[in-house]
This record gives sequence, C-alpha cells and structure tokens, in this order.
Amino acid sequence: MKIAIDCRHISSSGVGVYLQGILPVFLGTSNFFYLLGDLEKLTAAAGGRENAKIIECGVKPFSFAEMFFFPKEILKAANSCDLFFSPFFNVPPGIKIPVYTTIHDIIFPDMPHLVSKPGLIARNFFYKRAHRLSSKIFTVSEFSKSRILHHLGGGKPVIVTHSAIQEKILNYSANAAAGRAQKTETIVFAGNVKKHKGLDLLLQAFALLKNEGAPHKLVIIGESGNFRSSHNAALSKAVALANGSSAGDVFFTGAVSDEQLMEHISSAALLVQPSLYEGFCLPPLEALVLGTRALISDIPVLREIYGGFPVEFFKAGDTADLKEKMSELLSQKEAPPPLADEFRLKYTFEKTASKILAGF
Repeated sequence: MKIAIDCRHISSSGVGVYLQGILPVFLGTSNFFYLLGDLEKLTAAAGGRENAKIIECGVKPFSFAEMFFFPKEILKAANSCDLFFSPFFNVPPGIKIPVYTTIHDIIFPDMPHLVSKPGLIARNFFYKRAHRLSSKIFTVSEFSKSRILHHLGGGKPVIVTHSAIQEKILNYSANAAAGRAQKTETIVFAGNVKKHKGLDLLLQAFALLKNEGAPHKLVIIGESGNFRSSHNAALSKAVALANGSSAGDVFFTGAVSDEQLMEHISSAALLVQPSLYEGFCLPPLEALVLGTRALISDIPVLREIYGGFPVEFFKAGDTADLKEKMSELLSQKEAPPPLADEFRLKYTFEKTASKILAGF
C-alpha cells in the first residue's frame, strides 16, 4: 500500500510528538510512504528508509495558500497513493483519494471563549470539513471521541489511538536512573501558555505556597510570549503575586530542546498540570517516567488517561485544594520509584501506529 502523510506538523507540540512517534513504526512496515513537509526534518526522521519518499512542502497548514494555492505537483504525487493521512484536522483541497485524519481534541467548540467569533467560525469550518472528507477519524482519548461525536455527529467511524511516551524519554529515564537526575527545589509546568492550561490557577496557588515560606521556584516550560502579550490582567497580576518580594521565583524557560525539557522535569520536585481542558496531555506521563511526582486536575479526560496511575488529583479550578496538594507532595522528600512496566506499556506508539494502520 502506498500512503501519503502530511508531515508539516512535525515540529509542533502535541501533534508533532504524535507524528514523530508513529512515523518510525509506519516506516518499519512494508508499505511505501510519501512524506509531505520539511526536507531536512523529514530526512532525519526517515533515517534513510528506502520505503519513504520525501516531498518538500512549505505551505503553512490552515493558511490561505493551503486552501487556494496548494502546489499541483504535490497534489499529483499525493493522489498517486492509495490514501492520504493527516495527523491533524487540516486537509489540502484537491485530495481525491480516501482521507484519514486525527482530531486530537475539539476544544474550540467546547470552549468558544478562547477565540474571537471569526476565529471560532474558521476553526469550526475546518473541523466540519475534516469530518466530511474523512473516511475514518482517529483521536487520542475516549473523551475526545465523545466530544467529536457530540459536535460533529456520527456517520463516520471515530477510533481512539492514544498518544504515548517518546522513545528518547524512555532512554533518558534509564540513564537518569543510573544517577544523572538530581532533585532541586523546583515545581514545573510544561505546555503551551494558553488560558485552558490553568496557569493562572497554578500561579495563585504558588503565591500562597510562598507566603507559607516554601523555598521552591516555579519553572514554566513553554513560550512566554503568549502569556506576556496577553490582555488578561488577572494573569499578569498572578505573576506579580507569585513573585512576591523575590523576583525570579517564577521563571519562563521559553522554547527548550528535548534534552532541556527532560532535564527540567527529571530534576523537579513536582510537576503540576492544572489544565481545564485536554485531549490527552503528555507532561504527567513524561514526569512519571522521569521519576517526578505529578499533580493534575481532576477533569474527565485526565481521570480517563491517568486513572490507576501513581498521580495525585486536585479539584479543577480550586486554588486552595491545589495549594494543599502541592504542599503535601513537596513534603515527601524521597523521589518516587520508577514507573512500573504495567503503566509504561499502557500507552506506546507501537500500539497507536498499529491501530492506525489497521484502520486504513
């Protein structure tokens, strides 16, 4: 079977991790793949595989150029395949073969206040278009599946194919277990600095913790630009409050390499994920694999993904409960044991990629 894959999201956050995770498994099969995207990045990802042809494509997803000026030669190459797979909910016009997409979440119809009215209209257009064009839709949790069916209706199979831990993190964890990771008095948050991530709640709880004399720093792993440019006065006030009299208690790393991300998480005393909405949410799994405790909000999707895992839940949106749970976990000085195989092996990209291939 010849499969065209839209790989233009390979450097993005959640979608990029998903794509990077499943590609090696795909390429280990007897299928032939046309990979559309950045030549340099895909050359590295393909690793010289003979069953992959890279087609350079710099057209930005969801752009005007994608919708109206997508290169005809790329469409011709893609349409010579048996099917087209997009790991997100954008599909270039002109694809005439069966289309399969992954819709990781459907956050904007669920939380319309996150975007402007025109922005919501545009996103809903792309969601509905992906649903209409897809032979099957993959998603990363039962929660996301339920929301896709709620907003987009039935009529198309929706198959859950979880996200998973990257091989590089598993390898780093093995090295850290040999003595590399040294715990510091830091609390980490990892992810996009956006409203639905609950960062304002974490900052407020951290300020309460500092008022009680906690020596810890809060390290926010992610781009600070989205936060700094925000017009949300409450968030700006929360940073000032969390810093208190000791400027620098809150530290934004900006964009970091995978190696730096793993160092930050593995050396932290605690990872906090105060999200109000997620499709899957990888940072708590990364923390557990790297030997760091995880405190996460008790929203339905995180209860689904991490139910039974050695995590601690707090009441979503409850600053006092978050602060109390943080204080309790930080009082536990010994690092947690390595994540047991029964948990490590629940979510793997081998399982995810195999399920996708079986669904084609």
